[in-house]
Amino acid sequence: MQDSRQQTAALEAEVLKAVQRGDERRVAQLWERLLEVAPDHPRALLALGQRAFRAGDLGRARQLLAHLVKVDGRDKQQWINLAVVCLAQQDEAGEEEAIRGALTVDPADLVGLILRANLYQRQGRRHEAAAAYGAVATVAPPLEHLTPELRPAVQDAMAYQEQYQRDYAAFLDDYLAPAQSELQGENLSRFRESLDIMTGRKRRFDSQSALFHFHGLAPITFFDRAAFPWLDAIEAQTDAIREEFLAVLAEDNGFAPYLNYNEDQPLNQWVELNKSLRWSAFHLIEAGRPNEANAARCPVTMAALAGAPQPDQPGRTPVAMFSALKPRTRIPPHCGVSNVRLVTHLPLIIPPGCGFRVGNDVREWVPGKAWVFDDTIDHEAWNDSDQLRVILMFDIWHPHLTEAERRMVSAMSRGIQAFTQTTGGFGL
Repeated sequence: MQDSRQQTAALEAEVLKAVQRGDERRVAQLWERLLEVAPDHPRALLALGQRAFRAGDLGRARQLLAHLVKVDGRDKQQWINLAVVCLAQQDEAGEEEAIRGALTVDPADLVGLILRANLYQRQGRRHEAAAAYGAVATVAPPLEHLTPELRPAVQDAMAYQEQYQRDYAAFLDDYLAPAQSELQGENLSRFRESLDIMTGRKRRFDSQSALFHFHGLAPITFFDRAAFPWLDAIEAQTDAIREEFLAVLAEDNGFAPYLNYNEDQPLNQWVELNKSLRWSAFHLIEAGRPNEANAARCPVTMAALAGAPQPDQPGRTPVAMFSALKPRTRIPPHCGVSNVRLVTHLPLIIPPGCGFRVGNDVREWVPGKAWVFDDTIDHEAWNDSDQLRVILMFDIWHPHLTEAERRMVSAMSRGIQAFTQTTGGFGL
């Protein structure tokens, strides 16, 4: 073992001298010899892989670089090199896997994001390509700060996104025309302006809604409790709802991390909580449909929720869950996706040291006392205690939407599903 290390060190020193002399032939010979002595040597694998690629020997380049990421893989450039070789071999599966490796090391790597977007575009995965090009535009610095090699790729990403948004808007215009016709005479100006904002035809101002901002709804942090008389019946069931939660908690079955992003996605403020049970959810209604197994264990809670004006956005809402925040855990500031629905909290277990902020308003939960807030306004939560904090959380229609506007929002949600289902890929 000692002899092998000494031999490796001696060969590395010889490589350095040959590089300084500019003796490329000798450098190559030494790298090959070094690989014989140390088959997992990262620099030898990289150097010989790059030489093989430049020489047109794609098979050997692939073999060397694949072995490199297997024994090391900590450098995103290793994965990028492998992706480029797979691209040259027209191996799209291998290319995608290598790109995923690079973005797992650095989810915001501009070159990796460009390669992913280009791959999706070649494969005709239009919606995924649009999202990938959107990520390129998000992480890229201003064009004037880019290198000449990257500037055209970022410009293409922006152009692709703009065309996608135009097509998306045109599709929804046609899809929604019958629904608008049925509501002729109703004032849908706020809805139409909101649709224009979502599809990029108009600029959005004074809103943090991540997906769909309904223009004209006043940004209110916490709403007047008197505006929701139906909450009385739900609050009256607090003790029974808490007992149902404690029963499922005792069984310790059905809880999932509230956040479950892939590692190759930009996580930003969610790095610490992603895939973590420090903030967990017991889903009762998920993406618009009851979680049958969980709901069956909480009949009182489900019956109480039925009295709320739950939003109708197929594939997205309504949503209801027990939200559990473990001791010494903070949920960082963030904003919701759309202001067409509000979020309701019914506090169940609230130890001292817990708090909640929406905008500039900071409040403490009181067990059995519900509140309604607009989660598209920057908000955060914390549990500085040594005990579990639990709330029942569910969404409702924004009360200032008219019935006609709600119908159009529901129709739009079905249109979004239709747009993605008819052409493949995923939706916004």
